[in-house]
Amino acid sequence: MTLFLSGMRITADRLNDYTPDAETASGLVAATNFSVNSFYATRTKGVVFMHVYCLYSGATITATSGNIADTAMATLPAGWRPPTTMTAIWGDGSEDGECTIGTGGIITLRTATASIPSGRNIRMTTSFNLDP
Repeated sequence: MTLFLSGMRITADRLNDYTPDAETASGLVAATNFSVNSFYATRTKGVVFMHVYCLYSGATITATSGNIADTAMATLPAGWRPPTTMTAIWGDGSEDGECTIGTGGIITLRTATASIPSGRNIRMTTSFNLDP
């Protein structure tokens, strides 16, 4: 809500309260060896913001000089996927790395500052425009 003060001009932008046009907390599908802790996404005027939080429970993913085998973490629901492959950052509070989000919605971990053992909670937060 915009707080109007004496002397302020009313403009279209000031009347916009930026209420999300859509939001979801469901539809994220975990990949093998992952489970969904939480998921939240909003879409406002063509901009998507999302937070993905998954638990990894497989064998240790070994990092060699920062590189790991590309590992699918989850798939985003239809309607919440980027129009082109995006790069994002993931972290677990101790380690972090880079991931990609493909147009099919698959979030793939690609790099890590150290190996990823079982039991790690991995968080990825990103935003993107729906129009390329």
